[in-house]
Amino acid sequence: MPDGEQRERDQPDTPVPQVAEDPQDPREAEAARRRRRAQFLRELHEAKALRDRVQPRRARAARMRQAMRMRTFRW
Repeated sequence: MPDGEQRERDQPDTPVPQVAEDPQDPREAEAARRRRRAQFLRELHEAKALRDRVQPRRARAARMRQAMRMRTFRW
């Protein structure tokens, strides 16, 4: 693998600025929490996509189970 690809994967898409959170300002604390949550959800989605790519049989079985759950769900 070329070094450029490795460096691109190691660095996040959007750098998260490290700001000192002021515990007195709840809006800034809330904004920081939302940024951390958004970063976590991006990484989680990426990890799930990677797992589905490297284990196609397991991913297909999971899709089938989810489809069965949706068909048997009663409103």
